[in-house]
Amino acid sequence: MKSSFREFRQAGHFPTLLSAFLYFDVSFMVWVVLGPLALYITQDLNIPIGEKFTIVAIPILCGALLRIPLGMLADHIGPKKAGQIGQLIVMFGMGYAWLFGFDSKLAVELMGVVLGVAGASFAVALPQASRWYPPRYQGIVLGIAGAGNMGVVLDALLVPSLAEQYGWQSVFGFLLLPLLIVFVLYTLMAKDAPEQRSSVSRAAYLEVLQDSDTWWFMFFYFITFGGFVGLANALPLYFVTWFHVSGVAAGLLAAIVVFAGSIFRPVGGMMADRFGGIRSLQILFTVVALCYFLIAFMPEGPWPAVIDGTAKVAGWGMMELPGVAWLAVLIFFIGAMALGMGNGAVFQLVPLRFRQQMGVMTGLVGAGGGVGGFMLAKALGWSQAASGSFAIGFWVFAALALSGLFGIRRVKRRWRTTWGAVSGARV
Repeated sequence: MKSSFREFRQAGHFPTLLSAFLYFDVSFMVWVVLGPLALYITQDLNIPIGEKFTIVAIPILCGALLRIPLGMLADHIGPKKAGQIGQLIVMFGMGYAWLFGFDSKLAVELMGVVLGVAGASFAVALPQASRWYPPRYQGIVLGIAGAGNMGVVLDALLVPSLAEQYGWQSVFGFLLLPLLIVFVLYTLMAKDAPEQRSSVSRAAYLEVLQDSDTWWFMFFYFITFGGFVGLANALPLYFVTWFHVSGVAAGLLAAIVVFAGSIFRPVGGMMADRFGGIRSLQILFTVVALCYFLIAFMPEGPWPAVIDGTAKVAGWGMMELPGVAWLAVLIFFIGAMALGMGNGAVFQLVPLRFRQQMGVMTGLVGAGGGVGGFMLAKALGWSQAASGSFAIGFWVFAALALSGLFGIRRVKRRWRTTWGAVSGARV
């Protein structure tokens, strides 16, 4: 085991892998900060429930769309410089929110656009790490770099408590500290790989978009990463609305769920390296679909008998949660675990198929995942506003997971007998 780890470290540039992980970790943390903060910001601004889900969905959509230009920038000037520029933009926006706050829904939405730059870090961190390592390590390398999405766990754990104790505006100031620290570490540790980067232009994007495999990868990541990040943003609102828990309890429950998706992403990469990304995705899509269907049938939880009127967001505390809420957490945990592993499995396959176009493909596939997250958060908001229940939104995404299962079965033979046969790794 020690020998294998030593070989892995010597195969690439470990400081760059570590700094890419940290960059994506803190970026993901601030990207989804409006999820737990929406409980407090929307209360102060008197924003209705349907629009709350829109607010948490905007950073996801902008992060998806900005991944393409940031990926192009990374291929033109190098991932390190592109990453530094992105971090500086986000830090400026966080500083502004800390000092001046928001006085309208539009101001919150504009902040969501800035936070989208943090979400776009995916298009820099993953290819930056990937280019340092050979094909046989792509699953684990991109799993480690992509596991930076565990930053959302820190959000869910800390943000509600900080917001209740110091006010939601101060949270942006607190989060500036890890951003500054990681910026310094990234500047000192990260290096661009000596491998020649292919020239990226609109023509390069049009070229890969003409390949059906590009669309399949975007669709698969729409389901896996979209499901994960959509849940990460929507779960605090879901738990408060459906199970009537407090803001702090909602954050803790969301942290439990998204921790599974984050920590198991590298496991999904390793599983794909060993058994093949195709076989892994077949299993994982089945688990995801089943979990979504079960959650859709979860009944609404009871209201607390006594509500503490002094709390900013009242409801059940962690020690008082009804059993139905814990059952939902268990199902979400299993589903998020499968989604996280699915993320790792998809990105075991992408560099095997598009090694020379990783900047372009990371932007495109990442954009597909971000759009999936936006759609999940919006679908839950639409479902609740239209029917008073979240069931329809979960049914839609269960159906998408089943579509992903049928899709992977459709392409597996062609993939294994063409590029997979010469990829140098198990497909």
